[in-house]
Amino acid sequence: QVQLVESGGGLVQAGGSLRLSCVASGRTFSSYAMGWFRQAPGKEREFVATISMSGSNTYYADSVKGRFAISRDNAKNTVYLQMNSLKPEDTAVYYCAAAWRGVQARRSREYNYWGQGTQVTVSS
Repeated sequence: QVQLVESGGGLVQAGGSLRLSCVASGRTFSSYAMGWFRQAPGKEREFVATISMSGSNTYYADSVKGRFAISRDNAKNTVYLQMNSLKPEDTAVYYCAAAWRGVQARRSREYNYWGQGTQVTVSS
């Protein structure tokens, strides 16, 4: 069992930056690919970014490529999402997720555990 706790969300003006963190419980963090998803009001949950178990490979949704960066620290059981040049359309609840032995995991159903989410609001 893995528990995920996100933090770092908040209100920011367009063009600003935020850094989300997600801390995982358990001793097998490095066996999980980690991902970030988001869900805006009235929309389906969508993939944002994922990082491989070792951290050597990352993949992004086209909508955030070049603006967001996912990273992880396996010694701290933590995954991060650095969000720069934020836009109002980035407003959503952001979820951290863990995929056991995941490889290029971009679909929700590939993930075994989810955090409770953290709200990100970007004002224009």
